Amino acid sequence: MSEKNTSTRRQLRLGVILQGAAGNMSAWRHQSVVSDASINFEFVKNIVNKAESGKFDFAFVADGLYINDKSIPHFLNRFEPLTLLSALASITRHIGLVGTLSTSYSEPFTTARQFASLDHLSNGRAGWNVVTSPLEGSAKNFSRQQHPAHSLRYRIADEFLRVVKGLWDSWEDDAFVRDKASGRFFEPEKLHTLNHQGEFFSVQGPLNIGRTPQGRPIVFQAGASEDGKKLAASHADAIFTHQHTLPEAQEFYRDVKRQLEANGRRADQLHIFQGVSVIVGDNAADVERQYQETARLVTISDALNYLGRYFEHYDFSQHPLDEPFPDIGDLGKNSFRSTTDEIKRNAQERGLTLRQAALEAATPRPLFSGTPEQVADGLQTWFEQQAADGFIIQGGTPDTFARFVDRVVPLLQQRGLFRHEYPGVTLRESFALDYPANQFASPRELQEAVQ
Repeated sequence: MSEKNTSTRRQLRLGVILQGAAGNMSAWRHQSVVSDASINFEFVKNIVNKAESGKFDFAFVADGLYINDKSIPHFLNRFEPLTLLSALASITRHIGLVGTLSTSYSEPFTTARQFASLDHLSNGRAGWNVVTSPLEGSAKNFSRQQHPAHSLRYRIADEFLRVVKGLWDSWEDDAFVRDKASGRFFEPEKLHTLNHQGEFFSVQGPLNIGRTPQGRPIVFQAGASEDGKKLAASHADAIFTHQHTLPEAQEFYRDVKRQLEANGRRADQLHIFQGVSVIVGDNAADVERQYQETARLVTISDALNYLGRYFEHYDFSQHPLDEPFPDIGDLGKNSFRSTTDEIKRNAQERGLTLRQAALEAATPRPLFSGTPEQVADGLQTWFEQQAADGFIIQGGTPDTFARFVDRVVPLLQQRGLFRHEYPGVTLRESFALDYPANQFASPRELQEAVQ
């Protein structure tokens, strides 16, 4: 059984992030927004159906495990990812369904079972976005005394992934024969018990659901820290990241691809997705109007709260707004490390005040904005200059996504950068990734699996 890349031409890939009205503190106030979008299934369904009509590779659900009264409104009241994606599986046919789940506050057996179930429900379109949970407060919701340190979280994640992958290989592809005449339901020699005993987990197995339509769900890793890149190079099929400039993105891309090779993997066995905000307009004035409509909804109080979330919910209101960004030392190193490092570095290099840094963080200008041609040009440049293999699109305004599908995607198709039709049914086929051999199968069966 094999799904291989039969095309020799590199294709750009697209995902859409499902985050209600937006990841903006005040976007829910926009005149055209469905104010309860984060918990409104009809709203989500319309976005995903639109993405599927545009032949997007996948829809992506981010998640977190801790909130307080200063959190982004979208975070305060939103669907749990696996529940939402299971519902979407029944109303879609081709688009991948990728959900976030933490390795720091979950169990490998349950995780393996949940995503295997989603893969079966969707006929092979499931993806797991692996996170280690950056927010310190998460421990308070899981009966933990303290949040694991950054490096420890990634050691846990490495073992967690090895266990989950082992459980996904509990059954070989053709283990269940279901022969009514003989009464033989499965082939015993094609059942594999994991019996894992490790530093953090003890898991016997086997998993109580068969091997999935795409062999195993697609594994994403979110984050840009050194530990995150190392984890991705070992385990992931895709990375969700975000860099602010073309040179930064190119360096990240080169580094990850080098680490892949060091792990004995080919460069095309992992896709790097840049998360990007876009605004599509008729001209520069229209783009600026759209941006300002959203930006002006954010108060400085909301902006400070948004900024504080990255720094372990630090209270920035204690500092003067119009003086240089405060020296807060190493705060943030055990949460959103790559993001907090970038915020502090950017503020220092540009001499930003706290007010300026907070407002920029709360409503950053989209990385790609302009006419449909200009947005397509920007994506093409980053793709062709090896800064990304694809993009996860976030609308810079509540109206942007439909405009992107209707006006930018056709340009990418005309340029031969993006497909006109899905290549198959599974997310693995959309990503042009080889079907994974079962690690416990016999050498003969392994050979058959990759032919």
